[in-house]
Amino acid sequence: MNTIAPPPATDNRDPQTIGQQLLDAGLITEDQLRIGLLEQTRSKQQLGRTLIKLGFLTEGTLRDILSARLGQPSIELSSVVVDPATLALVPEQIARQHRLLPLHFDSKLKRLTLASPGDHDIIALDALRSVCDPGIDFTLRLAAESELRQALDRHYGYQLSIDGILHEIESGTAPQPHDPGPGHPRQPVIRLVDALLVDAVKHEASDIHFEPEAGFLRIRYRVDGLLQQIRVLHNSYWPAMVVRLKVMAGLNIAETRSPQDGRISLTLSGRPIDFRVSAQPTLHGENIVLRILDRQKGIVPLAHLGLAPEQLERITQMIAHPEGLILVTGPTGSGKTTTLYSILNQLNDETRNIMTLEDPVEYPMPMVRQTTISDSARIDFASGVRAMLRQDPDVILVGEIRDTDTAEMALRAAMTGHQVYSTLHTNSALGAIPRLLDIGLRPDLLAGNLVGVIAQRLLRRLCPACRQPDHPSVAEQRLLGILPEHAATTMIHRPRGCPECAHRGYRGRLAIVECLLMDAELDDLVSSQAGARALAAAAARKGFVDLARDGARRVLDGSTSIEELSRVIPLHHHDRRPS
Repeated sequence: MNTIAPPPATDNRDPQTIGQQLLDAGLITEDQLRIGLLEQTRSKQQLGRTLIKLGFLTEGTLRDILSARLGQPSIELSSVVVDPATLALVPEQIARQHRLLPLHFDSKLKRLTLASPGDHDIIALDALRSVCDPGIDFTLRLAAESELRQALDRHYGYQLSIDGILHEIESGTAPQPHDPGPGHPRQPVIRLVDALLVDAVKHEASDIHFEPEAGFLRIRYRVDGLLQQIRVLHNSYWPAMVVRLKVMAGLNIAETRSPQDGRISLTLSGRPIDFRVSAQPTLHGENIVLRILDRQKGIVPLAHLGLAPEQLERITQMIAHPEGLILVTGPTGSGKTTTLYSILNQLNDETRNIMTLEDPVEYPMPMVRQTTISDSARIDFASGVRAMLRQDPDVILVGEIRDTDTAEMALRAAMTGHQVYSTLHTNSALGAIPRLLDIGLRPDLLAGNLVGVIAQRLLRRLCPACRQPDHPSVAEQRLLGILPEHAATTMIHRPRGCPECAHRGYRGRLAIVECLLMDAELDDLVSSQAGARALAAAAARKGFVDLARDGARRVLDGSTSIEELSRVIPLHHHDRRPS
């Protein structure tokens, strides 16, 4: 007979009990609880869901609180890989209807472990018993609801099928207006666009490119920093798809000869996803690119960025300065925004007023006053900083230093007791200093007010399931700084390709960084306008590690390949011994 541990006698969803527990743990304030209870009476949702919706609580925190109340272990589903044979034990309809994800089946003990949101009833358990073999025991693990929905989509597949929709259009069997089919919009083009957006999120793409050519439409995703062609469609589909994308983004559908920018906010896989939309007129029609902004992935704790301990220590020392200018440099798409949001997230508490100027705001953050730079509102970075200084800020984020006015206002804010963060397009941390001087900042004012510079790049991470160990060649040993006496015992890894990584050999990305922490000696060199060689020598004496050496560290620890490192940064045949 099927068995399952009975739930506790007390109601784990009781608003006063959950609310008081969150209050006692210091996770919410009395004001936040009062607002949550008031909103709950209007929305009729559970208090935990309401607090998450209001931004007072995270899914992970609620999961851990409920786990303690239920005496049930919690699980983070983002790192779980499910055996297809285990999935087959629970039909998709039952899994989706009752929000159950099979995780593991122990055939010896006949025990099936499932992830659940923690609010199961008798109907859900009866449904499980009706489809599973007699004698199976069930063990539940508590999961965040949005993670659970995402995992169900990932493992059971999406309801939207691009091939199926294209077949409908091409064969003329698309649903008629009077019979759209259950749960589907009437127009197949609407479903096609929605299916492509869902598919791109499923593939963890950062951008979607819709590129019209003379006779066809090319669709490409940027995955792990590289573009991949996903589909080629007949060009007759494109006009209707353009209208659909423009309507979703709030753009002018009648304007086809001028660039336009917009934004789409959707809920996919149970979590909010934003798309930043750019339309650009080209020879064969409007080219549209969507930048995918996943709020849950955008804000990563600083300790989870994969930094070396000494790098994390240097960044911690930078942000401990009560005032001054801190810069993050690198080309477009190098993860600068992610690093800045991680720093702001660490600083974000009720004792600080954090304000940002961004172009545009990518990830909304609670308690942070975020402003989008807008031509229509006549706000640029320089005037925005000037206005923001009247708002009593402690921490200021300026999206990018592009010109003299912005640089001077950012430096002025840093000189008047504010912590200022910004980005700059330079190839290295040391390169930021001559760039700032070239923009027009005075070296005597920059010295003493520049706290530090972080330069970074993103490398593709080797797929852990299929990476191949190999001995580095003699040339590679020189590039990586491997000493001759260690050459025989040192291994590196190379990409191979498997179903886990879609046969690319890589899955996900990691950052390599260099952290230049300013001090009195470097300030003196800046104020005297010393050359790049003198600055580099002084930084090296203080343990400065450049991008090549940090990249070599990630190659030697098996995180990435030397081919990938060489693709992103130039490597030279001289001593690069990792410190």
